[in-house]
Amino acid sequence: KSWVSLSWLSHGISTELLDIVEKMTKDHYKKTMEQRFKEMVAAKGLDAVQSEIHDLDWESTFFLRHLPSSNISEVPDLEEDYRKTMKEFAVELEKLAEKLLDLLCENLGLEKGYLKKVFYGSKGPNFGTKVSNYPPCPKPDLIKGLRAHSDAGGIILLFQDDKVSGLQLLKDGDWVDVPPMHHSIVINLGDQIEVITNGKYKSVMHRVIAQSDGTRMSIASFYNPGDDAFISPAPAVLEKKTEDAPTYPKFVFEDYMKLYSGPEIPSPKNQ
Repeated sequence: KSWVSLSWLSHGISTELLDIVEKMTKDHYKKTMEQRFKEMVAAKGLDAVQSEIHDLDWESTFFLRHLPSSNISEVPDLEEDYRKTMKEFAVELEKLAEKLLDLLCENLGLEKGYLKKVFYGSKGPNFGTKVSNYPPCPKPDLIKGLRAHSDAGGIILLFQDDKVSGLQLLKDGDWVDVPPMHHSIVINLGDQIEVITNGKYKSVMHRVIAQSDGTRMSIASFYNPGDDAFISPAPAVLEKKTEDAPTYPKFVFEDYMKLYSGPEIPSPKNQ
């Protein structure tokens, strides 16, 4: 229980908006980021590496913050139409994330609005977008597009390239491809959902494999708890747990993120 792909029929975001977001994102990369990436590759000698790289991802990225306050107007090199479109896209994704939180409550037998309340903290949730492009890689066997990890936050909404693949998740010890689907939003659940559900929903390890042909677009939006949100297993879930089920820790989300960003990424279990 973690990853699911929603088509435009169920996620409710218009195909017209998705097409505009994709075109503008790819145009922005070619216009302002592609040459910088090539210069970085040349400066680090990455096109001639002979052994596996463990401390670098083959990706070109920038970040947008939507909540609790937006920084879109401050991010350099974005054309005004692109800023406007990404703001519109973020509004639709925020609505979708909140619908998914309510669906999770229903599935788990939690009172409606429980997860939204937990995520809110005192200042509202954190919501932001990582816009990534994964250019063709000359050494895809030695450099990962994005190294294996689980997501630290809550709900992740991914709009990815429908032609160039690369996303994989770890299932039963094997890496499984997540195939591109046109006009779909791929949903993943992060560590905070695993803790709140006391493991009923899992935060899954995933990675991106660099490709030798084609540039893969990835727009991942993270709907996370507020910094001071108190995270712990929902009491209603604990009431139903079996004797051998783990009990997850209680913590403040900001403290968890400090650990997650440190040299060793924690597991949410039994901290």
